[in-house]
Amino acid sequence: MRHLLASPAVTPARLVVAGALCLLAAPAAAQQVQLSGGMVKIGVLTDLSGIYADLAGSGSVIAAKMAVEDFGGAMGGRPVEVVSADTLNKPDTAANRAREWFDRDGVDYIVDLPASSVALSVIQVAKSKGRAVAIVGAAATRVTNEDCGPYVFHWAYDTYALATTTAKSVLAAGGDSWYFITADYAGGHALAKDASDIVRAGGGKVLGEVRHPFPGTDFSSFLVKAAASEAKVIGLANAGNDAVNAIRQAAEFGIGKSKVLAATLLFDTDVHAIGLKRAQGMYLATGFYWDYDEQTRAFGKRFFDKQKRMPTMVQAGVYSATLHYLRAVKAAGTDDTAAVAAMMKKMPVQDFFARNGVLREDGRMVHDMYLARVKKPGDSKYPWDYFAIERVIRGEDAFLPLSNSTCALVKR
Repeated sequence: MRHLLASPAVTPARLVVAGALCLLAAPAAAQQVQLSGGMVKIGVLTDLSGIYADLAGSGSVIAAKMAVEDFGGAMGGRPVEVVSADTLNKPDTAANRAREWFDRDGVDYIVDLPASSVALSVIQVAKSKGRAVAIVGAAATRVTNEDCGPYVFHWAYDTYALATTTAKSVLAAGGDSWYFITADYAGGHALAKDASDIVRAGGGKVLGEVRHPFPGTDFSSFLVKAAASEAKVIGLANAGNDAVNAIRQAAEFGIGKSKVLAATLLFDTDVHAIGLKRAQGMYLATGFYWDYDEQTRAFGKRFFDKQKRMPTMVQAGVYSATLHYLRAVKAAGTDDTAAVAAMMKKMPVQDFFARNGVLREDGRMVHDMYLARVKKPGDSKYPWDYFAIERVIRGEDAFLPLSNSTCALVKR
C-alpha cells in the first residue's frame, strides 16, 4: 500500500480573524440579559468512571469550565455555573439525570454524552422538555437525522465523517478489501455501516464482520477471524478501551505486519495507553489535534496544566460547544431556548476547534476533519507528539450533505 502523504496547509480561510480572537479573550460584561432562574447553568453529562472516562470524563468537565472562564465567567452579572454527573454508560441513568437537571435544578444546556445509546436517550428528554443539548462524544448520525430536533446539536464528529475521512483515504491508498471488528451497540453498528458504505461505493469489498460484546476485553477470537480473511484492512468499529484492547492484542499477534489496521474512532489518550510501538502506522480520523497549530497548542498546554494530559477531540469539542452557547445567549439577550438555538445557528463557530464552523438547520456543526497517522516512536519528538496530520478534509466534504439528511427540520 503506497504511503499517504499530503501537507496540512493552513490557508487564510482556516485562520480565525483577529476580531474573533478578541471576542474569545474579552470578558462578558454585565449587561441586560433575561435569564430564567437568574443565571446560566450548564450540565456536563459524561462518562466519569467507564471506558470513555479518559477521552471525555473529568477532562470534559474541565474543558467546559475553561470555556466559561474564557467567556468571562459571568452572564448578566451572575456567575455561570457548571455541574456534572456520571452517565455510567446507561441510557436510563443518563435520561433520569437529564430530567432532574431540567425539571429541578435549572440546567439550561447539556453537553458531551459519550456513547450513542446514552446520547439518544437524553435527546428524547431534551426534546420533550424543549431544552438544548449538544452531543459531543457520541457518533451516531441519527442525532441529526431521524432523532434531530430544533435544539439538538451534534458537535465534534459522527460516523459518516469518520468513515469518509478514514475509509476513503485508506481505500484510495490501495486498501480495497475490509473486515470489520465491531462493538455490538448503536455507535459501533453505525461506524461499521458508514465505513462499509464508503468502501463499497469506492469499488472496494467488505469480506466480513464480527461483533464483540460492549465493553470487551478479550479480542483474540475476533482478531483470529479477521486475520484469517483475505481482507487487506481490518477496520475497528469501536472506541475507548475497546479499541485500546483490540489494538494491543493485534500487536501481540503480529497482525499489523500482514494487515492494515484502520481505526474508525481513536483518540490521543488511546494511543497514550497503547504506546507508539504498538499503535504506529495506524490511520484514524479526528476533528482536533492539540499539536496542529499555535491556537491548538495554546489550549493544549493550558488544559495539560489542569488535567496532566493533552485534550482529546471530545474535550476540545465540549469547550467549543460551551463557548458557542454562551456567546449565543449573550447575543440573543436571553436564555430562552428557541432564541438561543436560532442565534447559535446564525453565528459562525469561531475558536481553535472550528475555524468558521457552521451549525446547520439539522443541528450538525460542520468543520474540517483531519486524516492522521500514528507516528513511529523515533519520529515522536516530545510527550504527546503522537499524530502526523496527513490530510485536511473540508467540512462540506467530510459530513453528510444536507441534501441527504432525513431530518424533518430540513427544508426541501
